[in-house]
Amino acid sequence: MKAVVAALLSTAAAVAAIPPGIPSGWEARSLLSSLFIAEPVDKGDYDRDLFPHWEAVEGNCNAREYVLRRDGNNVETGNDCYPTSGTWTSPFDGATHSVPSDVSIDHLVPLKNAWISGASQWTTSERKMFANDVEGPQLWAVTSRVNSDKGSSTPDEWRPPLSDIHCDYAAAWIVVKAAYGLTVSSAEHSALDEMLDSC
Repeated sequence: MKAVVAALLSTAAAVAAIPPGIPSGWEARSLLSSLFIAEPVDKGDYDRDLFPHWEAVEGNCNAREYVLRRDGNNVETGNDCYPTSGTWTSPFDGATHSVPSDVSIDHLVPLKNAWISGASQWTTSERKMFANDVEGPQLWAVTSRVNSDKGSSTPDEWRPPLSDIHCDYAAAWIVVKAAYGLTVSSAEHSALDEMLDSC
């Protein structure tokens, strides 16, 4: 009996944390129908520095440190807010990490995709808000390698290795695009619609 309880506790401890603000499948499908479909406009002028990121969001915590603290398990931090201990289970691939540098903070809707789907028209202040949004489901703590694999891909080009997260991934993507008035391509729209079938 003790072994069973220990196993259950171990499993529970490894559950990946997901960001706040992810709508239900039916809410996401309703939002998807309201998104404006347009092909992205890529003039080759995107620069990551156009989105000031990892800015202070709470006390000494920048957005990266805030998400590491928010989405980790038993996280302890120093005075500078950087984690000194804790574990992080990536919702994209299920891998658990105990070294903060092995964890990347993924911009769910990549900064480049935001740029070519509407953010090129924003002010720097608006892009800064987008890049450091810890209130909604735009920032995810994930395995660094998986985040690199994703790059600036949209759901029609890349999906998390774990299919169990596809519903939440699509719903989060949709609500971020809706909240910021960003467009979706026709292929992106179709992929999101398909992913919501897993909800």
